[in-house]
Amino acid sequence: MSEAPCEISVIAPACNEEGCLPRLVEEVEKALQPTGRSYEIILVDDGSKDRTADVIRELAQNNPHVRGFFHAFNCGQSAGLATGFRNARGDIFVTLDADLQNPPFEIPRLLDLMVDGVDAVCGVRTKRNDTPIRRVASKLANGYRDKITGVPVRDAGCNFRLMRREAVGELMVFNGMHRFITTMLKLQKLNVIEEEIAHESRLAGLSKYGIGNRLWRGIEDCRAMRWYRKRCFPLHRT
Repeated sequence: MSEAPCEISVIAPACNEEGCLPRLVEEVEKALQPTGRSYEIILVDDGSKDRTADVIRELAQNNPHVRGFFHAFNCGQSAGLATGFRNARGDIFVTLDADLQNPPFEIPRLLDLMVDGVDAVCGVRTKRNDTPIRRVASKLANGYRDKITGVPVRDAGCNFRLMRREAVGELMVFNGMHRFITTMLKLQKLNVIEEEIAHESRLAGLSKYGIGNRLWRGIEDCRAMRWYRKRCFPLHRT
């Protein structure tokens, strides 16, 4: 595996996603190879209880584009992204869910939007393949988040994002960061495009999120973002 820099780093945290990862890698390669751009696929095992870690090792052994990183125990999606950010070699970071609900075929289209002057392209899920309860909860959470932070974000829960390395360097890392990445990018006065994308059904496994494990922590994190809005020092000003 080459240690040389590349143009694109695709970062996918994974927890108990053994059934999704081979297809994920296949779909990412199918999307990126025709672009002619150099890339790597970073898979971060977040303390899985199934064979996710073994599958990542097998994929990395057989594919020079795949790099695996492993948490000793479950730390959460934000920690998985932080591990990917810290080890990525690309100029553009692509983050997406390992369960293939964020379809990799959208990557080239979003890359075309990353023209000079654009710091990030953040996905907005259309025709969501989630339960009605999750869709309603997401809508309410987005509305509350926008009101508290003062920053309108169309779909803060979508983890499909393309960001320049320099933009990622402006993010504050904390447990829960992944829900506020677009908010922080906007607070840093970066040029963010919010683009509608497809949303697919989960390929395998079970969702890790529900209302119970997000509600109160999300409210607390929104208050932290309100503090951050007052204290952040944007290095990029429009």
